[in-house]
Amino acid sequence: MSFRTYTCPISRHCGGCEWLAVPYPIQLRRKQSMMEELLGPVAGRDGARLGRIHGMEEPVSFRHKAATPFSPTRGGAIRSGFYAAGTHRIVDCDACLVEDPRARPILNDVACICAQVGIHAYQEDRGRGILRHAVVRCGYATDDILLTLVTNGQQLPRSNELVEGIVRSHPEVTSIVQNVNQRRTNAILGRECRTLFGPGVMHDKLLGCTFEIGPTSFYQTNPRQTEVLYALAVEAAGLRGGERVLDAYCGTGTIGICAAAATRRRGAEVQDVRVIGVEQVGDAVACARRNATANGLGGSCSFVREDATAFMRKAAGCGEGRFDVVFMDPPRAGSTPAFIHGVAGLAPHRVVYISCNPTTQARDLKEFQQLGYAVSTVELVDMFPHTKHVETIALMTRNGGEWTRGQGPCGECEEE
Repeated sequence: MSFRTYTCPISRHCGGCEWLAVPYPIQLRRKQSMMEELLGPVAGRDGARLGRIHGMEEPVSFRHKAATPFSPTRGGAIRSGFYAAGTHRIVDCDACLVEDPRARPILNDVACICAQVGIHAYQEDRGRGILRHAVVRCGYATDDILLTLVTNGQQLPRSNELVEGIVRSHPEVTSIVQNVNQRRTNAILGRECRTLFGPGVMHDKLLGCTFEIGPTSFYQTNPRQTEVLYALAVEAAGLRGGERVLDAYCGTGTIGICAAAATRRRGAEVQDVRVIGVEQVGDAVACARRNATANGLGGSCSFVREDATAFMRKAAGCGEGRFDVVFMDPPRAGSTPAFIHGVAGLAPHRVVYISCNPTTQARDLKEFQQLGYAVSTVELVDMFPHTKHVETIALMTRNGGEWTRGQGPCGECEEE
């Protein structure tokens, strides 16, 4: 890994890559030090140490998801790019160092084609106009490209001309979807989608497993490092075959499916693990079920639409809700005391906690420690080079407990 530094003509205005001028090895040392200070005391209480941060070989072109806001100009053109740091003023961008190089030309051409066919950009201050944002997802292990156009209302005039122009300029685009967002909010996406071209979804692969990705699906932005992250999480789970596994906050099932597939690949003599994923979003649950079937794991992976805390309370209350391993990957706000107590109530031998916010993870680990769990290992993954962010995986084991394979949840707990 060299001490090469990278330059970007808009880095001072964009603010997205705040450490871009810092040589990458020094970035990694800084992050290691930050995590040692934050998580070291929590892990050290149980005699655990933090692993060395897993960085990238070449920290460029790693973002396979890219987005742009749009705004009108006085000359009738449409501006696209990034919001300047701390503002909603758009900074033009011709190319981005950290994005998949296929993404930014598509986003910029959407602005040009919309202006040509007479589709007006959204005026944020007035709440008028049609075109708000565009989002591109590019396959990591596939050639699929999904383009999502976010509109201020269901009507998208001249949509046929728009689609024809995009496909003519970028035949590599495999799906185009309209997403409707009429809320006066900073959130990019709304809940309603309509397919304009192609299947309306894309597919990608992680650790040899195929996943369907829709316009609103959660899917990690940096797939190269996601494979590192998931491999470490599966390794931490220590699955030997036959275990009952709960995948909480499961989304479209990526972690649980990768864990089940990794165990099956060990050989025919190894018994399949039984994965149950819990997720509140109905579309995500349906997608997770399709992903399990597509990977030949429909018999060993099932998914439940329910609040994870409520599910665990019900599972523990029915007397058959024992799990050997729990995967949890909460949002940036972290978990909740109720959820953590729900996990402890199931008495799993191992809890694998994946976090995109080590600050809230440190808080939650202390809660687990009070409930009889000890931090065994903490791994660090650099998902977003040139920023301060670090993704972490903490393995917790139950103190004084024998690792006995549980009986699994009762039939009632597996129903949607």
